[in-house]
Amino acid sequence: MRADVIVVGGGVIGLTTAIVLAERGARVRVWSRDTAGETTSAVAGALWWPYRIEPEELVGDWSIASLRVYEKLADQPEQTGVRLVAGVQANERPADLGPWSAQVEGVRDAYPHELPPGHDGGLWARIPLIDMPVHLGWLRRRLEAAGCVVETRTVTDFAEAAAEAPVVVNCTGIDARHLVPDDRVRPVRGQLVLVENPGIEEWFTSVDHGSSRTTYFFPQPGRLILGGTADEDDWNLVPDPATAEAIVARCARIRPEIAKARILGHRVGLRPSRAQGVRIEAEPLPGGGLLVHNYGHGGAGVTVAWGCAETAARLALRAAS
Repeated sequence: MRADVIVVGGGVIGLTTAIVLAERGARVRVWSRDTAGETTSAVAGALWWPYRIEPEELVGDWSIASLRVYEKLADQPEQTGVRLVAGVQANERPADLGPWSAQVEGVRDAYPHELPPGHDGGLWARIPLIDMPVHLGWLRRRLEAAGCVVETRTVTDFAEAAAEAPVVVNCTGIDARHLVPDDRVRPVRGQLVLVENPGIEEWFTSVDHGSSRTTYFFPQPGRLILGGTADEDDWNLVPDPATAEAIVARCARIRPEIAKARILGHRVGLRPSRAQGVRIEAEPLPGGGLLVHNYGHGGAGVTVAWGCAETAARLALRAAS
């Protein structure tokens, strides 16, 4: 298949970007080293919220654009994996948020009875919580329905894709560090524990911005996701038993019933953080063609996916037309 655009990367950023391009008439191929279920996106707890991502002046618009998409997808949660779920973020108040928060319906200060012991402030919100294995499968089906070909292929140089399409979109996440190359891309390791849900229906987060430890739990169908960590420059993909034990203990201090929940599994993912934030821009390739970058989304790839896809697609379509 001759393509107008080849998208390199099959995580949530690559798939959403390819969908926007294909549904606007471009002939699109996706090259991905991993299947969707093997990407970093599949590991994400996937609560919509601008977390560990810059530049601040752009993140708000990208996040709200994505929120509007997820709100519509939440009408069919079984198919899309998207649900609107209520929860509390401790130690953060609506007044502390950026201008984007005014466009999130229902965000308010948490009432005292909604906060766990030891927390004297927080916010309440009902926002998208996304079951990533289901959602990635839905994205893949939507992409294929738009006529896109998804191929398992490892890319070592963008020139390989440029030889088969005039426009290449780089959605390679952490791999952009060596493919671009861009040494500003750094891993932020996140470890999760999956347990049987003892009846928890609301999410909870508490982030200490001065520490690599976070505390959160997200009720997903068939499981409760516990977290987490934010270890910078750590490439280790093997779950650490001591870290897992500490995660369960922190979550159990908020909801004691978690302590006895049966463990279903462990997950580790590398958030593709980037100094100076997300990079969405176009540059010519040495051998001809155009390379559009869309990477560096840190811990908020799901949160900004559709907004970033729109921005990157505009650059790609302008060149492909």
